Amino acid sequence: QVQLVESGGGLVQTGESLRLSCAASKSITMNIMGWYRQPPGKQRELVATITRAGLTNYADSVKGRFTISRVSAENTVFLQMNSLKPEDTAVYYCNARPLYGAGYWGQGTQVTVSS
Repeated sequence: QVQLVESGGGLVQTGESLRLSCAASKSITMNIMGWYRQPPGKQRELVATITRAGLTNYADSVKGRFTISRVSAENTVFLQMNSLKPEDTAVYYCNARPLYGAGYWGQGTQVTVSS
């Protein structure tokens, strides 16, 4: 069974930074890894994804502030979040998709940005 273990969430003030980490068990090679978030009272939304080749995709709301990276051999993905805003407050979920089959979700980590 594949497990995704997330870490790095917390409470910060506007303008500060956080770095999220997610490690997937190595039993399956992951093709696309990424981060999604669910703000209070809203639906889950894409934050950023990255392929094994390093191609990235970002939500417009985080472009220029967030950076996604990965260590493919370790099935690990990171999200560096700079210049955080109160509207970035959400539960952040790691997602990992193998080349074939359904993807996997982490348990979520809370990020709270105070104004």
